Amino acid sequence: MAAQGARAPPLPGDGQATSRLLVNYQEPYRSQILDYLFKPNFGASLHILKVEIGGDGQSTDGTEPSHMHYENDENYFRGYEWWLMKEAKKRNPKIKLIGLPWTFPAWVGKGENWPYDYPDVTVYYIISWILGAKQYHDLDIDYVGIWNERAFSSKYIKLLRYTLDKHGLQQVRIIASDRLWEPISFVLLLDSELHGVVDVIGAHYPGTKTVPNAILTQKKLWSSEDYSTFNDEVGAGCWARILNQNYVNGNMTSTIAWNLVASYYEELPFGRCGLMTAQEPWSGYYRVEAPIWITAHTTQFTEPGWSYLQVDGHLEGGGSFVALTDGLGNLTIIIETMSHNHSQCIRPPLPHFSVSPQRATFYLKGSFYMVKTLQVWHSRLGFESAQSTFFQQLHPVKVWRGSFYLDLNVDEVYTLTTLKTGQKCICPDPPPSQPFPSNYKDDFNIRNPPFSEAPNFADQTGVFEYFINTSDPGDHVFTLRQVVVQRPITWSSDADQTISIIGNFQWENFTVTCDIYIEQPRDGGVFVAGRVDNGGIYVRSTKGVFFWVFADGTYRVTGDLAGEEILMKGLSGVRANAWHTLTLSIQGTSASGLLNGYPLWENVTITEPSNGWAAIGTRSFEFAQFDNFHVEAS
Repeated sequence: MAAQGARAPPLPGDGQATSRLLVNYQEPYRSQILDYLFKPNFGASLHILKVEIGGDGQSTDGTEPSHMHYENDENYFRGYEWWLMKEAKKRNPKIKLIGLPWTFPAWVGKGENWPYDYPDVTVYYIISWILGAKQYHDLDIDYVGIWNERAFSSKYIKLLRYTLDKHGLQQVRIIASDRLWEPISFVLLLDSELHGVVDVIGAHYPGTKTVPNAILTQKKLWSSEDYSTFNDEVGAGCWARILNQNYVNGNMTSTIAWNLVASYYEELPFGRCGLMTAQEPWSGYYRVEAPIWITAHTTQFTEPGWSYLQVDGHLEGGGSFVALTDGLGNLTIIIETMSHNHSQCIRPPLPHFSVSPQRATFYLKGSFYMVKTLQVWHSRLGFESAQSTFFQQLHPVKVWRGSFYLDLNVDEVYTLTTLKTGQKCICPDPPPSQPFPSNYKDDFNIRNPPFSEAPNFADQTGVFEYFINTSDPGDHVFTLRQVVVQRPITWSSDADQTISIIGNFQWENFTVTCDIYIEQPRDGGVFVAGRVDNGGIYVRSTKGVFFWVFADGTYRVTGDLAGEEILMKGLSGVRANAWHTLTLSIQGTSASGLLNGYPLWENVTITEPSNGWAAIGTRSFEFAQFDNFHVEAS
């Protein structure tokens, strides 16, 4: 049988701040979650990990810090992506690593919201990340993208390839353009030099279809971001269908799920759109969701480098199948019979189709004619009253003279394989789910923190990092500092103010206290906030109760992050370069504020929102410090 295309089956693309809470899990729960994602023959057994090259900007559910906030600043230990890649490699040395920028620090664009005016600068920035991965973490990056879901520059891509080669990074392959099939496919056909340097055409949410120009390029075609669907049974059905049909209908040899693991506050955009859920580091609770086991049907029985066999993968009664081989005699067949209503992804809209129970007969030819038995793994998605069953090993199927048949029902997945290595590993149950602690404190007093960010704070604009304040001889040596002082090259609508959220979105009545230090004279300012109702790509429209103090000695209380809905204002006496303590208390429809323990304003009427997170932040992109954070909910 003829073979086509190297398969690097599913991966979740992690980027966009979706693993923010995972790093804060205590052992053994954190390792269990990582095992379910990456360990071969255990759970999802992922083949690829795609991470965001943090650029200090909002990328869906938060910001991820850059390795170079400024041109003369390099730090390859910020954020958690280095850690995540190392944990993935530790479990599966064969896993492929992809880096893709969503945003870039402002200096890359020299003041413009555009990364291609100075392609040599942007190339230097990206190459630094790839070299830093190797130098500081012994990580070999396999693929690099251009700019997530934004324009591409042919000049930039060519310069990137040239510079990669000059630095001995010939093994790093280029994916473009992580948006749509066009115009990249058309341009590749016109520009032979560009055609020679792009290795993979990556499209997002292709709906299992490709376009003629993409096929004509003869490049590897990948669905380089897909899924993005709530991780219940319907999400699992979406995932099962597109994992097969992206190849059957669109010749795509890899499908990458956004996102890896739902480890971000659920009320942020696309809550629980990961393969599994791990959003409670304070309790240790996590859930192995249905998409993990759907993934295993492919990943546990193939590896990167296996090839798809060229067959018509459509089943007569609806559904699809794919067949892959390692070229050494092993064969894996994955069958799905997902119905329309039980496999709709978040995008694009799914045209109507029907699937019915059927008997499917398969014929093995060539070298596979001699196969006598196939191992069988089965999942059935239950809806309404039916119970789901996931990744169960059934009795082997006997192959007689190269043929066998299966009776298929609707909403099922089967894997038939010559491999005998599959396992469904079950860890002990994690602790029960608990809400975020109602009394939470952090003094940031950690001399050598394992990560650059404080636990449970989720930056939505700006970057808040642990800081050693050597100029303070007293109580504020170890602080949390907002460090982005220029608006980054954005991917979404970052706010003009910086903000980091924390806590329980359901909180209504609570008090938040924090020591603050304004570093920017004259027009600097900071806030503490409660009932914060938004974040992620919607952060500009965030509402809540915001208690601001400014370096000019004034204060304001506003109902929104933008500061346009002014509820109260006056004089505070606060100045830059001095520590002050802000306390915001919200009870029912009333709010009050203390400065250094004394009432500054009170009885401000709050009508909405009725609940939300706590938060800290700054008036603009400016240096500011925070210490002794405390929130108490009643």
